[in-house]
Formats: sequence, structure tokens, C-alpha cells
Amino acid sequence: MLRLRTLMFAAVLIAPVAMAGEGMWTFNNLPVKTLQQKFDFTPSSQWISHVQLGALRIAGGCSASFVSANGLVMTNHHCANSCLVENSTAKQDFMTAGFFAHDKKQELRCPTMELNQLEKITDVTTRVNAATLGKSGAAFVKAQRAEISRIENQCAGKLAKTVRCQVVTLYHGGRYALYRYKRYQDVRLVFAPEQSIAFFGGDPDNFNFPRYDLDVTFLRAYEHGKPAHTPNYLPFNVHGPKAGELVFVVGNPGSTQRNYTVAQLKSLRNVQLIPLFGYLSELRGVLWEYSRQGSEQARQAQDELFGIDNTLKAFKGRIQTLNDPALYVAKHRQQSVLRDWVAATPSRQAKYGGAWQKISAAEQVYAGLATRYGMVVGGMGFDSHLFGIARTLVQAAVQRAKPNSERLPAFRDTNLPAVEQSLFSSAPIYSKFEETKLAWSLEKFRQALGADSPLVAKVLGKQSPSELAEALSKGTGLASVAQRKALWKGGLKAIEASKDPMIRLALRLEPAVRILRKQYEAQVQAPIRQASELLAKARFARYGTSIYPDATFTLRLSYGTVKGWNEHGQAVPPFTHFAGLYRRATGSAPFKLPASWIKAKPALNLQTPFDFVTTNDIIGGNSGSPVINRQGQIVGLIFDGNIHSLGGGYWYDARLNRAVAVDSAALIEAIRKVYHDPRLANELLHGKQ
Repeated sequence: MLRLRTLMFAAVLIAPVAMAGEGMWTFNNLPVKTLQQKFDFTPSSQWISHVQLGALRIAGGCSASFVSANGLVMTNHHCANSCLVENSTAKQDFMTAGFFAHDKKQELRCPTMELNQLEKITDVTTRVNAATLGKSGAAFVKAQRAEISRIENQCAGKLAKTVRCQVVTLYHGGRYALYRYKRYQDVRLVFAPEQSIAFFGGDPDNFNFPRYDLDVTFLRAYEHGKPAHTPNYLPFNVHGPKAGELVFVVGNPGSTQRNYTVAQLKSLRNVQLIPLFGYLSELRGVLWEYSRQGSEQARQAQDELFGIDNTLKAFKGRIQTLNDPALYVAKHRQQSVLRDWVAATPSRQAKYGGAWQKISAAEQVYAGLATRYGMVVGGMGFDSHLFGIARTLVQAAVQRAKPNSERLPAFRDTNLPAVEQSLFSSAPIYSKFEETKLAWSLEKFRQALGADSPLVAKVLGKQSPSELAEALSKGTGLASVAQRKALWKGGLKAIEASKDPMIRLALRLEPAVRILRKQYEAQVQAPIRQASELLAKARFARYGTSIYPDATFTLRLSYGTVKGWNEHGQAVPPFTHFAGLYRRATGSAPFKLPASWIKAKPALNLQTPFDFVTTNDIIGGNSGSPVINRQGQIVGLIFDGNIHSLGGGYWYDARLNRAVAVDSAALIEAIRKVYHDPRLANELLHGKQ
């Protein structure tokens, strides 16, 4: 069995050109010839431009799309959880009950949500490479950061409030591209179903199929207090897709590691994923125990618990893939092919030959640094939204006092609108919830660094983690938006004069943060970036742009067909239907239907398709991506992958990997007959209110 799978892995991964259906392609390098040859479809420049402008990125980590000319936006329910929680109260829980705005006046502001619409892609590889030529270590990072800052600042200029510019690293440094986005920070909630139907089946069904989830939320982008004018929207197809039909997923896949070296994959498994899996497992237990204290505590914790449960299941699948010896047999073989090509001539060996060893050495350094870095710089030892606010205020004050080109990326002028939106959010903060998480994470901080650590002593003094967490949570005034604004406006002088205990703690930590960050940048980040650039150039020299770049949470298009798969000899059909939902319902969570669905059953067409699967290549970040047909019409909404897709960060298997989507026919049927929302249904059908 292992031998057969090893051969299969090797056959897949050794190929220099992507398999049929594989690939998350950038919009300036779509696989047009493949689409012509395989599907007799040639996307025109107008089609590409329209689809690009119809797609959206949610800055917090999901995808979305415009679905009307009046700024109506479609994404997943789980991508809008934060908005639902931020607008909920103890008396009105929108996560449980859903939300329905009957007119524009009832649409609720999402305090921390930002939408990005990609307007333009520009290659800036020559500029970035020229700035770093001949440099290494800290000097390389400094020069690269300064040049990227200049490029982004020139792009946004004085329009940073409405324009977001980002230099994106592609092919691990083989290419650099400037992505210019239009940003929408006034985003409002229009429609969300009950969580029990949005996440029907809960964890048992998560990353599985058949599925019966109406995982959707509709939002609206506003400009100048009015619904945005968005002519480049993706129209709804009320019939949904057919089996075997060519479909496209347009979204922002978060991160893949398909071009990682063997050393990087082992480090990812041993140094990052396994420790983080343990950390999140413990945190889940803390939140679960907190949620059992009462209904209000359960409401406060539900969004984070949902996110952790989803992440843990995804991590489990990734770790299983990274533990499979077959993967490393195939990766070693793939790596050897490129190394042999490099070694074939003295000039190539001199230019590229040392890259693998440099990466391996840097990963060894990271192994000794990762725990301290994660706890201190990554914030794992200080899990509190209030402390996160304090740290952002402190770091922003320090960084804003520097020239823009010398700042950390998060605090460049082009990124400050997003920082301000997060800092000044009116979303509620629950003191006891924050205290509970902070006490636990401070305990983990002490365990990780050791009780004798000078930094632990500097943080805790003579207090226990729970005592310090209580003192910080009760003593801080950072729950006040007015106080945050005053500290932001006052800059470094106001921060240093502040008596707020959270601010004082962030200030005490800042020297250690700077030291660890500089060590990481010089000894880990810079060597890996430089070596990865060399490997990318070697791949380009051999394969050209017939290969696609790893995912980087930027807009991509994948193509595939509506198709089931074979699981242990049993065929898995590509569609589920409303009838199956009612057969699956048991009356108990997580298979309990909301009252609205029980009441609506007689009116529904039970043969309506509900969810479906496709061969499209997706990964985390694609949640909320529209599924479109050749005409650019929406036929579905991505919300998950099947269990086999969890290893998709490292390879793609066309036989088993499947994307899972809500059928557009199911959305229309539910909006009309379950939720009786003619306003929303008409806007989807006609593209305007």
C-alpha cells in the first residue's frame, strides 16, 4: 500500500507542469492555453477584467464577491462571525438567531471589517532585486523593506484611506508584484441565517461530504454613507451548476507550501504545526470550560471556539500529511531533479547550488528560536484583545516616529487606515473573558521560558499569572475607544507617560520584542528569502511560468469541474439535496434544524440541490469565494474542502481533493421560502435594489 502511494506521490510531484485542474493562478498569468485545449474555453480580456473586479478580499482572512450593482456582497457565514458577534448582545444573539435587514436603515455596521477590490497588478521585481543586490542578513531585510515601502507609498500617495497597495512576494521571491486595491471600510450586515443551518452537522461533518450547510452571509459596501456603486458584479445563476460542468473559483487562498524544500516541510511540521496544535488544544479546553459558566459566557466564547475547532481539524489533516513517508520520498525526488539540473553545469552550480544548505541551516536556527519568538513576538504568551491593543499602540508610536521606509510593514502609511479601524472599533470587549485567556497564556509563557527567565521575572514580578491577569484586566482603561484615540494621537510621548498597566507591560516587553525580531530577520528570514529567490530563479530557468506560485492570500483563479469521487470503493455523488437535509436532521445538535426550516419544509422543493463538490484547487482563505461558470455567473459559494483537501497545502490530488460549495439554487430557494426576503431575492436576481 505504501509503495503504491509513494509511486503516486512521485508521479504527481515530479511533473514540472501543473496537473489538469491543479493550480491557483494569478490573474496576469492565467492558464489560457490549457483552458482552450481541454475545455474549448478562451477567457477574453473583458471576462478576466470583469471577474477580477467582481471578486473581493476580506482583509481579516476570507474571500467574497460583489453580487449586485448596489454594493451587495456575498461571503460565508463563518467569515462574518466577527460582525455578528460584535453586533450581538446578551438579549439579541445574531449568531444563534440570524440577522435580516428589511431595508437599508436596518443594515448594521461591521466595526472591524474591510473589503479589498483588486484594481491593478504591476510587476516590480526589477526594483526590489536592484535594492537588495549584494546585500545579506539584516542589511538585506532593511533594503528590501525600504524599497517595498517606497513602492507602496508611491502607489497609494494621499489616497491611503481608500486605496491599499501591497507588494506581494510570488514564487518565494522569484517575482514581486504590486497589487493595488480599492478599500471599503464601511461594511454593513444585510443577511445571515442561523448558525445551526450555516454550520449544520458541526464538527462531525466539517471537512466531509455529503454536506447540508447554508454557509452564507450577505453584506453591503458603503461609500460616503450610501451603498457603493459596483457595476462589475457577478450575476446570480438561479439554476446552479450541472455535473461535469466547467467552473471557476475566484478567491484569495491563504498559504501553500508546495515549493518548500524538504527541510522547510520538516520544520513546518516539527517546529510550527505540532507545538501550535498542542497550544490551541489547551486553549480550546480553557474556552470550553469558560463557556460552561452560563449562556452569556457561551455567547462570548462561541466565535473563538468555532475558529479553534476548525483550525484544529485542519491542522490534524496537515500534520497527518506531513507525517506520511510517501510525501518525503516524492519531495526528495522532486528536489533531486532540480538539484541534478543545477549541478549539471558549473555556472548553474555556482549560482544556485548553495541554496538548499542555506535554508536548512536557517531552519535549524529557527528551531532554537521558535518558542521564545512565538510567545513574545507572536503574542502566544499574552492572549488578550486588550493587551493586543496596548501592544499595537506602543509599536505604532515607536514605528510612526521613524521614516516610513524604515517601519515595520504593518505600520507603513499605506497600512495605517487598517490599523486605525481595528484600534478604534466599537466592538464590545468582555473583561472576564479577556482575563481568563490572559491568565492561561501567561502561565504558558512562564512554562515555555522557565521560571528563572529574566523576561518572565520582568513580566510577572512576584505575582502569579492569574494575579497579574486580574490586575491588568481591572486596571486598564483601553476598553474605552476615546482613551485609545487619545494615546494614538499623542504618539510616543503620550505612550511613555501613560500609567495604564497594559501599556506599561507592552513597554516593558518591547526591548525583548525588538531583539527577537532582529535575530529572526537576520538569521532566519533573510537567509531563507535569499535562498528561496535563488531556487525560484532556478525553477524559472528550467520551467518558466508554466508553474503557478504558492498561495499568498492574493486573488487567484482555479478551474475544475463539478465531480464527485470514489471513497473506499464507494462513489460519492457531487450533489446533496434539500431532502437529504431533513433526513439527516435528528433534532439534537449539531444536527438540529432551526425552527424556520422546520416550518418551511412543506413549501420547499426538496429536490433542490443544496451543496456540491468540484475538482477546483483551493485552500484556507478561499472561504467565501464565488464559484462561477463560463459566463461569469455565480453558481455556488465555496465554504470548505473535503477531508483529502487538508493536505492541499503541500500537494494536489485530482482523484480525491474536492472543494465544497453551497449551490446558488439552494440560496435562492432558502431566501425566498425559508426567510421570505423578497428584497434580497430580487436584488440577487436583477442585480439591483
